[in-house]
Amino acid sequence: MPINDAAGSLARNAKRSAVRAWMSSPEGGLDFINLFVANIQTGFGPFVAVYLTTQKWTQTEVGLALSLGTITAMASQVPAGALVDAVSSKAAVVLFSVMAFSIAALLFAAWPVPLSVFAAEILHGFSSCTLGPAIAAMSLTIAGPALLGLRLGRNARFASIGNGIGAALMGACGYYVSEQAVFFLTAALTLPAIFSLRPLAGLRDPAPLADPQTDAPKVAREPLTRVLANRRLLIFAVCAMMFTLANAAMLPLAGDALTKRAAGAATLLIAACIVLPQIIVALVSPTVGRLAQTYGRRFILILGFGTLPIRGALFALMSNPLHLVLIQALDGIAGACLGVSVPLVTSDVTAGTGRFNLSLGFVGLLIGVGATASTSLAGWVADRFGTPAAFICLAAIGLAAVIVVCCAMPETRPE
Repeated sequence: MPINDAAGSLARNAKRSAVRAWMSSPEGGLDFINLFVANIQTGFGPFVAVYLTTQKWTQTEVGLALSLGTITAMASQVPAGALVDAVSSKAAVVLFSVMAFSIAALLFAAWPVPLSVFAAEILHGFSSCTLGPAIAAMSLTIAGPALLGLRLGRNARFASIGNGIGAALMGACGYYVSEQAVFFLTAALTLPAIFSLRPLAGLRDPAPLADPQTDAPKVAREPLTRVLANRRLLIFAVCAMMFTLANAAMLPLAGDALTKRAAGAATLLIAACIVLPQIIVALVSPTVGRLAQTYGRRFILILGFGTLPIRGALFALMSNPLHLVLIQALDGIAGACLGVSVPLVTSDVTAGTGRFNLSLGFVGLLIGVGATASTSLAGWVADRFGTPAAFICLAAIGLAAVIVVCCAMPETRPE
């Protein structure tokens, strides 16, 4: 027994040491950043509309506030990417973004009047555009180009877990305390996110390579026009835009169908439509990263894009509410594939240009355009021809996206 006790104690001490080493390493810090940032971002989702409605805001005023945040985010994508490229310490950019989230959450909670709410939406919209590229850049620095796919899959897993935890915490907070308390909780969650940055504080961009003829440092950044004219980047950005054009409106349309068919159970089923894909993302994202490293980027693009026409057609044909929830689970596969491929392909096509984050912002801009157009187009088709016709329209766009990927998108994985 004493020998067994000693062996067990040694094993426990070794396990605790391994956990402490992981938590203090850059890899562990990046894991926690993805987890806690996803928690924070959850507070700026549908909770904003619910909270402002309880503060006697009209639907027009709520829509104006949300639209202002969307417009700010779209307009900030490219400038924010250029800013992240220019700052060598990406941890400092993440710190700025997280603190901006905290200020925005406190503005929502303490002063729910138009001026402070609009300021909070603008602040959150811009900070969201600096946060994503900064995390992607730190991932590239830590993992290197050869293992970036695996790292991005890990990022997506922790972010998905954070989304689920954040939604549960904030839903319980709004139900048992108040809608206002959700934003105080959001601000409080920035503290562990800031603490998680400690292992990442020393990360810097790699020094530019020396010119072999002169031994002088090379100019790190190519001209902006040359980078944005890159054929592979343009094709990929168009593919990503077509993806969101087909994908963004599917959940709102499914939610409308569930509301009509499930009556009192609609809220629970819509929540399941949100949570189930997040579970799928958490489960499959590391596998998607490995597949991208093994079989190439086009493989995961075709895999993710291929779910769109299937999902749209099934939504159009099925009417059982439980079936609609299960069909929405396919969005987890699509989300994991796009979440890994966007920074990964962008890194491939901009390697050595010094314009990774700016190019990531450019792709994000077109994704935002696709998402904005998707809801408008689907709503118009649904009003004119019915919800099944809108699903068929989105499925057709998704099929077109698959064809473009197969016929025009080159493989970008480095040999």
